[in-house]
Amino acid sequence: MRRAARVHRAEHRGDPVAAAQAVRSRAGLPDAVASATRARYAVDSAERDLAAIAHLGGRLVTRDDDEWPLLRTQQFGLPDAAVDGSPPVALWTVGAMALGRLESRAVAIVGTRAASGYGEHVAAEIAGDLAAQDYLVVSGAAYGIDGAAHRAALGAGGTTVAILACGVDRAYPAGHARLLRAIAESGAVLSEYPPGIVPGRHRFLARNRLVAGLTDATVVVEAGRRSGALNTAGWAERMCRSLLAVPGPVTSATSAGCHMLLRQDRANLAADAEDVMEVAGPFGALGAPPGAGGPARPTDGLTAVQLAVHDGLPARGARSSEEISVEAGVSLGQTMGALAVLELHGLAVRAGEDWALARAGGPAAR
Repeated sequence: MRRAARVHRAEHRGDPVAAAQAVRSRAGLPDAVASATRARYAVDSAERDLAAIAHLGGRLVTRDDDEWPLLRTQQFGLPDAAVDGSPPVALWTVGAMALGRLESRAVAIVGTRAASGYGEHVAAEIAGDLAAQDYLVVSGAAYGIDGAAHRAALGAGGTTVAILACGVDRAYPAGHARLLRAIAESGAVLSEYPPGIVPGRHRFLARNRLVAGLTDATVVVEAGRRSGALNTAGWAERMCRSLLAVPGPVTSATSAGCHMLLRQDRANLAADAEDVMEVAGPFGALGAPPGAGGPARPTDGLTAVQLAVHDGLPARGARSSEEISVEAGVSLGQTMGALAVLELHGLAVRAGEDWALARAGGPAAR
């Protein structure tokens, strides 16, 4: 993934076709890109890959396509993000759903493969209730919590997305081949890897950033202390997404990771779908939480970083993202991610290169 990230950073500065030609010709490449592409620069499998995805009835989606989830992917390649946090260059997908559907009301539900009956029951309850409220349920198609979430969403008549750590032509795990076909009938099976690519540990870690980054919130249902689901949780935090965890029995090793997230105040507690919807938007969908006084406010449900950035917007006129970062006291990368979320929910607007508060009468005057 580090190699792909370096290539993406070079490609993002210009035309991707020109970048590909530069990689093949080896002319004028930055040292990092030249090193990252040295082993495979002469391999051109584009025609074969496109033929393979067409044979599956799928498609390759790029940033030039109308269905590209632009707002989501803009929050990957932030100026101070780790190299591994770069956005996907393209997405290979099979399924009826346009990927633009990921832009709103999408929740990731993740957890251990070795799930308990309790964990699978809670995952299914939350996923089914979210799907019934027209939320998109996203997961990684693994055994355990992932599979329970996908099946429950389908059972509720909802839409679900499986993000794979291999090519979409490979049913992984093999035992979920039928489930993946069912997901594609109404939703989508997608990957940033072309057909033919096999699963690998580093690809699962890369996949986790997509699961977190392409959704409003991540719910960890069961996770041990070394669970891959905690890696997904870490990506949710870095990308300023809401993070929730389901508590389990104090004697359960499969809930130890969830308890750690809650104890460290990194995640909100999730007991049911309503807990998730309170933080995953759309804002005001549920009204005020039980016991809360007064009407719901537009900023209810914002994370601490998002609220700080919102407070950093000027009462009049506009500010640059750098100025807002200083005012909010958070990094520029976090500021850019939060501004994208605020824009999505109608709380901030672009004013040229700057940002302003959104107002009922239109954008704030500069």
